Amino acid sequence: MIELRPLFELEANVDPPQTIEGPLGKRLFIPVTGGTVCGDRIAGILQPGGSDFQLIRADGVAELDVRVTILTDDGVTIQLKGHGIRHTSPQVFARIISGEEVDPSEYYFREALYFEAPTGKYDWLNRIIAIAKGGRRKSRVFIDAYEVL
Repeated sequence: MIELRPLFELEANVDPPQTIEGPLGKRLFIPVTGGTVCGDRIAGILQPGGSDFQLIRADGVAELDVRVTILTDDGVTIQLKGHGIRHTSPQVFARIISGEEVDPSEYYFREALYFEAPTGKYDWLNRIIAIAKGGRRKSRVFIDAYEVL
């Protein structure tokens, strides 16, 4: 049986997406402009400059490819990479994008998280995989992350 331990809650501020229609589907480039990471073992801010590169497939599933950096409260920069999927009905997605507060139980949003941290206090992150359940608002993304033990 897989065991999980709470890792952190993350809230990211995002700008409107830049959209590209391509042969594989619609691609969304969603800039991350800041945010917070709050957990017992790691806490800090999301630095501006990260992005979520999404592919919206023909079946409506969004493939998530997130790259952001965390600046911890004690001044260490850590890279977070997230790969996941989000899907729901077109009607629910339209409500989310319009800014409506949609309960995350109305859609599926899961990610696998990987880290790159320097030697020192946070290098344990280099040796774990975390999973996350998330939610989307018009200009915010939030996830609850758990270390897989």
